[in-house]
Amino acid sequence: MKKERIFAGTSLIFGCILLIITMVLHPSGGSIEHILKVKTIIVVSHSIAIISLPFICFGSWGLTILLKTSSQLSYFAFIFICFGLVAAMIAGTINGITLPLFLSENSSTDPSQNQMLKYVCSYGNFINIPMDYIMIISFSITILIWSFLIIRTKRLSRYIGFFGIILIVLGMLLLFNAFNLVNLFGFSIFILGISSWIILVGYNLVSCKVPNEITSN
Repeated sequence: MKKERIFAGTSLIFGCILLIITMVLHPSGGSIEHILKVKTIIVVSHSIAIISLPFICFGSWGLTILLKTSSQLSYFAFIFICFGLVAAMIAGTINGITLPLFLSENSSTDPSQNQMLKYVCSYGNFINIPMDYIMIISFSITILIWSFLIIRTKRLSRYIGFFGIILIVLGMLLLFNAFNLVNLFGFSIFILGISSWIILVGYNLVSCKVPNEITSN
């Protein structure tokens, strides 16, 4: 069990480092001309984000097994994070890879053609926004459940559980007070918040002796 735990923790840390790199590289949005100008960095940054998702999924499965109890809440949380990871993959693929490649192949000086491209950009944005919210809500529910289980089972340091609950409560307060979590600034804050929690979990999985690791509650 120890080797699997270390592998899962390392996977979580590596996946989150890739996510943070993505947000550092991620350029701000803009006109079609701006997207074409920074096309390469858009594609590279979103490709890194997509690569990070399997690592986070694998590490999440390891955490799910560790926090398993008779209530099976941990599995329920894992299903939610899978929803979030799929939503992140769809959003990253469409807006981060498909859209800039499509624009580069179809850019034109024809005003009517450019108007069509603007409609395509708008359509991609309307796909991206709900996918971002699905990811935000799914990750929030997952972290909330796992934080509760960490506190209950004491299989990881309990401060991680309390930190996770505080993090999600603050995020929900921002969301309910109309803070935009799906623009570049707001989404960067969200990614930084969840990444800090996941990295703490990964570090504990790798470095700490876990009490009650085998015995279920």
